[in-house]
Amino acid sequence: MQEPLKLDIVISFPDHGFHLRFDPWSQRLRLIEIFDIKRLQMRYATSLIGGSSTLATFVAVYALFGPTFPGVYDKERSVYMLFYPGLSFAFPIPAQYADCCQDREAELPLEFPDGTTPVTCRVSIYDGSADKKVGVGSLFDKAIAPSLPVGSLYMEEVHAKLGEELHFTVGGQHIPFGASPQDVWTELGRPCGIHQKQVDQMVIHSASDPRPRSTLCGDYFYNYYTRGLDILFDGQTHKIKKFIMHTNYPGHADFNSYIKCNFIILGSDFAGTSAEVHSYKNKITPNTKWEQVKEILGDCGRAAIQTQGSTSNPFGSTFVYGYQNIAFEVMKNGYISTVTMFQS
Repeated sequence: MQEPLKLDIVISFPDHGFHLRFDPWSQRLRLIEIFDIKRLQMRYATSLIGGSSTLATFVAVYALFGPTFPGVYDKERSVYMLFYPGLSFAFPIPAQYADCCQDREAELPLEFPDGTTPVTCRVSIYDGSADKKVGVGSLFDKAIAPSLPVGSLYMEEVHAKLGEELHFTVGGQHIPFGASPQDVWTELGRPCGIHQKQVDQMVIHSASDPRPRSTLCGDYFYNYYTRGLDILFDGQTHKIKKFIMHTNYPGHADFNSYIKCNFIILGSDFAGTSAEVHSYKNKITPNTKWEQVKEILGDCGRAAIQTQGSTSNPFGSTFVYGYQNIAFEVMKNGYISTVTMFQS
């Protein structure tokens, strides 16, 4: 995917006739679209509609959900849209009955002159708190994900100070390099997973000691999948030595293993407060493409190529670029997949 921030992330269930649309930036569900009503039976209160046994006709929908304002007729698509809060139905109108529906504002097409009633071809389910008319085509609004509750940790802004610490802005925690597992457990809670690190694959590039000591190097990770974060501890000192932050973009081998980490990377020259972070010129975020990173940090030379083979990773290799205190794993489309912070 060349531009993962321009298109929805869609999970499709063709056997059940619906798909889920997620906002590409926040990666939160914004819209459920049912495109084959015969394959999916819906329940409202104690009544059923749709499926192979109960046709979702205009009459049936109106009888179940009750009165509502007149809908909108899209003449170009020959579709009549009927709206309820957080819910809309699309009904195809045959060309011979187009005159039954006025342009835009239309009467309710409960029945056609021949006695038939239209059957819905699409149902859209979305957040009903905003006064939006979400439907098929450009005439209608785009569904957006509902607001997060106050204090939600989802997509929490994480300020990453190079060579120093991570600052979690909702909870107010500061996790510096050198912190212990007890410190991290106290501040962030129980990790989602803990696993021992295999031998460091980059140690061969080290001028000081390129020899792998053993299959397991003794270092270990705390995995916080719900924060998009891995923390690596030194196996001997039990102090933090690396932070790995994940963007969770489609097209990467780890996609959907982590929630996106909403990081803001700040250079060592940043001396402002949290309120001044957004005005900082040289910040790097999950939206920053690799060419912009090079403009901020300068050229770092050739990349190391990271690949797991087509069996483990059908999306192909990625490129790892290293700077002092930080390394970026970059996908072929120029977007950052992971950021690793360490102390040189």
